[in-house]
Amino acid sequence: MFSSASELAEKLRGVRYVIDPVALEVVYLAARMHKPLLVEGPPGCGKTELAYAVAEAANTVVERVQSYVGITEEKVIGRFDEALQKLFLETQATDDLHEEWSQIRNRLHTLDFFAEGPLLRALRYEHRPCVLLVDELDKVDHNIEALHLSVAAVTVGYKRRRVSTLASFSTSSEIPFAPATSNSPPAFMTLPKHKTIIPTPVLSM
Repeated sequence: MFSSASELAEKLRGVRYVIDPVALEVVYLAARMHKPLLVEGPPGCGKTELAYAVAEAANTVVERVQSYVGITEEKVIGRFDEALQKLFLETQATDDLHEEWSQIRNRLHTLDFFAEGPLLRALRYEHRPCVLLVDELDKVDHNIEALHLSVAAVTVGYKRRRVSTLASFSTSSEIPFAPATSNSPPAFMTLPKHKTIIPTPVLSM
């Protein structure tokens, strides 16, 4: 995304985002090394805005996962559109349905019938990688820890990934910057190795 930390700093200034030197270096290294980044700090300190500023500086967009208690993988990855699948089956009803069932079943479990969530949309950008933001990570419970492991795995760079037990897809590019924000240390134990803490802004008179 950026050739150096100084280039990142210059472009962040260009989009009017002020960042301290330590946080700047951590953000640059996370983007450069394709590693997820945990951005921790109190509400209103600019954690979420950091992702949008980096995206604007890199001339790309943000795909945002808004965390909340009870969030499921379907909300993050997506789900099959059962109504669309049913409609397709009705239009394919012929005397040879049983003979063609194997082909029809395979077709039903392609992305043509999959309502994409933000994680999948982020992986499938055609022309350029985007910023994948997992916002307010501290609000999720242990049952969704697999989500955060998936976010970390996104940055490894495999060209074929598993969506569910029934569907797979090919990625078009790597995701260079995957920040996760948290108002406090998350409850789960599997944390990104890269972490930066953004304090509450203080105005000097």
